[in-house]
Amino acid sequence: MAKRKRLTPFGDPALPEDAVQNLPPDLETKAMFTRYPQGYAGTYVRPAPIADMAGAAAATAAMEEMAEVLRNARESGRMVLALPLDQVQADHLMRDRIALDDDEMTALVDSLRARGQQTPVEVVALGPDRYGLISGWRRLKALRQLLAETGDAGKYGSVLALLRQPEQASDAYVAMVEENELRVGLSFYERARIVAKAVEAGVYADDRSALRGLFGSVPRARRSKIGSFLTVVRALDGALRFPETISEKLGLALAQRIEADPALHARLLVALEAKAPATAEAEQAVLSRLGTVEKPSQKAVTETALSVAPGLRLRDLPGGGFALEGDRADAALRARLLDWLRQQ
Repeated sequence: MAKRKRLTPFGDPALPEDAVQNLPPDLETKAMFTRYPQGYAGTYVRPAPIADMAGAAAATAAMEEMAEVLRNARESGRMVLALPLDQVQADHLMRDRIALDDDEMTALVDSLRARGQQTPVEVVALGPDRYGLISGWRRLKALRQLLAETGDAGKYGSVLALLRQPEQASDAYVAMVEENELRVGLSFYERARIVAKAVEAGVYADDRSALRGLFGSVPRARRSKIGSFLTVVRALDGALRFPETISEKLGLALAQRIEADPALHARLLVALEAKAPATAEAEQAVLSRLGTVEKPSQKAVTETALSVAPGLRLRDLPGGGFALEGDRADAALRARLLDWLRQQ
């Protein structure tokens, strides 16, 4: 009687039953090739098509998952991108820094030449292969300088960057200001100038909201001083050659004098144009000469003067209004008073 034959898991009716019983125990139907006992001259059986389809689907799903992870990392600013320099628009925002210190810039260029870029800049996507710079203006400028000097596009032709997605234009300005506040402090004039420019551009509705938005994390007294410097910026911006060198004391005195004498800024403009100061010291001499706050003479103190605190008097003015005077009526008191008034 002939031996019975049965179908194997591979669907081969030619395999005898005793051969099936001698198959290795690790046989799996998903194997790439059918495993027969040694010496069996059977036919090659291809795995079922469903196995191929399942494998391909799994590989596709894994690739799609990886692509999604990379996309999320890129868009959330967790992936460092290497962007060609010509794709990054440096003047996307009005910059807060007016001038560069030559020694600091030289040190930065030397560092990039020796060690490469260590800290990414921040950019916002403007379109296909177009990005606007948010922060890192000095690093971008230094890389462009190195590319122009060496012509080595492989080493200096791209900038490392993190992609940001600010919800509003004000968020981008805040990021720029905060980085400069942390890395290289801005002068009071530069701080006030970016406030004025942000208001002019419609990023903020008024000075108060711009001051709070851009410098909300700085102490209130400093924010008040920045607000005082706005008077100097709006009176003299464009006429000054070394505005970032104006000291806190001189700037506050100038602001006080300009507010008290509306015609002073015109005299300052004429003097600056006539003198054409070639150095910061010469420019500050012109400002000091015309902008020094004159102390009131004793004759100005009338019977209407009222002592409100030690070293501080309140005096009624002939044409209406009043004035605070005395040893304590200094720039610091003025700054605190202005800050209080702006909050009313």
